[in-house]
Amino acid sequence: MSVFILVSGPFTDGRIWSETIGRLRESGAEAHPVTLCRQPDADLETHVEDVVRLIDLLEPAGELVLVGHDYAVHPVLGAADRRAGRVARIVYLDAGLPQDGDRALALVPDSSVHELLRMQRSPGPVPPPGPAQWQQWGSTEGLSAQRLELLSQLAAPQPPRTLTQPLRLTGAAAALPASGILCTAGGTTVELVQELVRTGPPHFRRLADPRVGIFELATGHWPMLSCPDELADVLLRAAAGEGRRLTTAAETEPPFLRPFPLDAPERVRVRNGRVDLHLPQPGEAQGPWPAVLFVHGGPIPPGAAPAPRDRPFYLGYARYTASLGAVGAVVEHRLHDIAGYAQAADDVAEAVELLRADPNVDADRIAVWVFSGAGLLTADWISAPPPWLRCLSLTYPVLAPLAGWGAVDPRFSPIRALRANTGTLPPLVLTRAGLETPQIAARVEEFVAAAEKTKTQVDIIDVPHGRHGFEMNEPTDESRQAIHRAVHTVLAHLGAQPARRRRSPSVGSTMSSPA
Repeated sequence: MSVFILVSGPFTDGRIWSETIGRLRESGAEAHPVTLCRQPDADLETHVEDVVRLIDLLEPAGELVLVGHDYAVHPVLGAADRRAGRVARIVYLDAGLPQDGDRALALVPDSSVHELLRMQRSPGPVPPPGPAQWQQWGSTEGLSAQRLELLSQLAAPQPPRTLTQPLRLTGAAAALPASGILCTAGGTTVELVQELVRTGPPHFRRLADPRVGIFELATGHWPMLSCPDELADVLLRAAAGEGRRLTTAAETEPPFLRPFPLDAPERVRVRNGRVDLHLPQPGEAQGPWPAVLFVHGGPIPPGAAPAPRDRPFYLGYARYTASLGAVGAVVEHRLHDIAGYAQAADDVAEAVELLRADPNVDADRIAVWVFSGAGLLTADWISAPPPWLRCLSLTYPVLAPLAGWGAVDPRFSPIRALRANTGTLPPLVLTRAGLETPQIAARVEEFVAAAEKTKTQVDIIDVPHGRHGFEMNEPTDESRQAIHRAVHTVLAHLGAQPARRRRSPSVGSTMSSPA
C-alpha cells in the first residue's frame, strides 16, 4: 500500500486535494494533504519543516510517496533530503527540477511578482490571483469558471521568503526513485523533456535513470481540480513504478536531424561571426540580393551539437531561400535559458548589421524570420521597426512565457508591443500549427486580434494537421506546401525577382488589413 503526502503550489492549501484524496483512499491508499504555513514571516525552511513534521508523525504501513505540485516541489525536496530513509518516491507534479541553491522565484511565471519582490526592501506577502489572473501562473485549461472561483476562494497570500530563500540540499535524496507528471496544456510534453535529457543541462540527465517514470495529463496546471480522478490514477501508477522511461542515448534520430521536407540544394555558405550567409548562384538572380535572417527557437543549451545553424532544419530554410534568389542567413544566438532573451536580442541585432553590411546583400531589403521560442524577440522589431525591415515572419511562435518558464523581461512582449503600435509596421507572415498546444495557440490568437485592431497586415498560413515543429515530423504534402508558401510570401514582400518564384500552392488562409 502506498502512503501519499500531497503538497500544493503557491497560495493554496490541503483542501485543493479533496477530490483526489477521496479517489486515492477508495483505492486503498493512504493520503495526507499538507497545509503549509501562511504566516507572513514564513520562509522556505518553514515549509520544509511543515513537510518533515508530517513525515515524522506518520507511521505508514506502506511506502511513503511525496507529491510536490509547482512551488511545493521545493519543500518536498527539502524534506526528502532530511528524511531520505523514510521516502520511497518523489513525484514532481507539473513542477520544475530545482537544484541546490535554487530559489522558487526563478520558476514564477508572473513578472509582476518579480517586480514586487525586487522593488520592496521588505516586501509583504504576495497577493493571490483572482479568477482571471490564474492563467499568469499556469494553464487554466480544463477549469470551469466555477472551478476558477473555487481556486480563488481557497487561496491565501504567499509569504515572500518562501519564494526568495534558496533551496538547500545535501544530496541525501538524489538517488530516490522519482516520477514526473506533465500537464501538457502548458506546453510541456514527454517529447520535449526527452530532448532536454539528450541535449539540455546536465541535471536533466538524471531523468534517464530507469527508476524515473514520466506521465502526461492532457489538462492545465491544476489537475487536482480539472481531472482529480485521472490524477489519482496516475499517482497510483507512479507509486507502482510505472511511467515512460527516458534515455540519454539517441535510440531514434532526433527530430532536428531529419531531412528538410523540400529540395534545398546546397549553396555557397559564408560564415561571418554568429551569422551564416547562403548565397544565390550568380546565374539565378542579380546581386546584391535581398536577405532573410532565420532566427532559431530556444532555449537551446550551450554546446548543443550540431549547432542550430548546422542542422538540416535551418540549413534547409536558408538554402531553399537562396535557390529562389535571396540570401538565406542563419544567426547563432545565445538564448541558452529563460534569462537569456536580452543576450539573444543583442546577438540578433548584431547579426542583422553584419548581414546588411555584406556586399552580397541589399541592405534595404531585409526580412527577419523567427521560430518557436524566438517569437518573444519580435517585440523589439514591432516596437521600433527600421525602414529596411520589409517583412517579419513568425512560425509557430511563442508569444508569451510558458507556464514554468519563470519570468521574462517585460520588454519581450510582442502582443503588448503590437497593441501599442501607432505607426506603420512591415507586413507580418504568420504560420500557425493547427495542433498547437493550447497555451501557445491562445497567445497567437491574441496576437492576430491585436493585428486586426491596429490594422497591421498579416499573411496567415495555416497548417491544420501540423504540430509545433511540423517541418521536423514526417513530411506531408500539407507541410511542404506550407513551407513553400511561407518562403514565397516573404520573398514577395522583399521584392525578390519574380521570375525565380514558382506559383505558391494554396494552404490555409490569408488575413490582410491595410497598413
